[in-house]
Amino acid sequence: MPAKILYAFARPALFSLDPETAHNLTLPALRRAAALGLTSLLGQTPADPRTVMGITFPNPVGLAAGLDKDGAYIDGLAALGFGSIEIGTVTPRAQPGNPKPRMFRLPAANAIINRMGFNNGGVDAFVANVQASRFFQERQGVLGLNIGKNADTPIERAAEDYLHCLEKVYPYASYVTVNISSPNTKNLRQLQGASELDALLSQLKQAQQKLADLHKRYVPITLKIAPDIDAEQVKTIADALLRHRIDGVIATNTTISRDAVRGLQHENETGGLSGAPVLALSTSVVRQLHGELGDEIPIIGVGGIFSGADAQSKITAGASLVQLYSGLIYRGPALVRECAAALRQHSQNKQ
Repeated sequence: MPAKILYAFARPALFSLDPETAHNLTLPALRRAAALGLTSLLGQTPADPRTVMGITFPNPVGLAAGLDKDGAYIDGLAALGFGSIEIGTVTPRAQPGNPKPRMFRLPAANAIINRMGFNNGGVDAFVANVQASRFFQERQGVLGLNIGKNADTPIERAAEDYLHCLEKVYPYASYVTVNISSPNTKNLRQLQGASELDALLSQLKQAQQKLADLHKRYVPITLKIAPDIDAEQVKTIADALLRHRIDGVIATNTTISRDAVRGLQHENETGGLSGAPVLALSTSVVRQLHGELGDEIPIIGVGGIFSGADAQSKITAGASLVQLYSGLIYRGPALVRECAAALRQHSQNKQ
């Protein structure tokens, strides 16, 4: 209840600001609140350990990548009770991303459109931030590191960027996510094509094995895919995941579809649409993936989760874990506990 009340007071002020401005004010405030111990007022998330990819997650509700692209606010975000924190997307070199404004709220649809474009300070600064966090230093929990390619790297050389980032982040990650599905980097989604994906995953798997030997520790790799794919593309991706023994898949990123927000302000803004309108689309991809993968490769379901029931729908469709982003913006930190409690009850009911 305190979390709901606190966010009910804070949300009108935050929503009166430009979305990116609100974002840039909220994260430092959260970091300060965590440092002062004020986040304890939010309450405890129910313990519900799940072992996925050989990693024990304290609970199955994680933070999706995108909220903390540089890993500068890990400790503050961890205080919200997530079972895992995924940060990034990071690229080899710093880049400013796309011109502003580049983030838009659609409150009538509980949605967000963004075209950020992997704005970040580069992988070296990213790693330094991870190293400086108490979360990493004290091994407090599960930390996913999400990697991408620079905007000016030709698509035919994209693998070089991913391999560079993988080598840099590997020693500090619980798992590494390969983001080939953002709609905001030109041609990036081409990497989901059969031949491109096969070539990329082959190189990543070889590099993973070498790094595991070097660091004496195996770090799982997950692939983050788009919701805008048909059944044949799902099968192609699933076949590649199985063939290359990729450890997990995150379904899904944002959508380029605007069907669910027709007639709303900002519907014509370019970028990826996230939030409630993506729930059915992303859950459908989860269900199709599970039909192809079975229990061979775990699925992390993300997209449109605004309630405990939404989180349950991802698990029912075949996901092992879920992640939140836009729901956190609209519902606040109480959503983390609501989803965790719902999934814990769902698991107990099945036993």
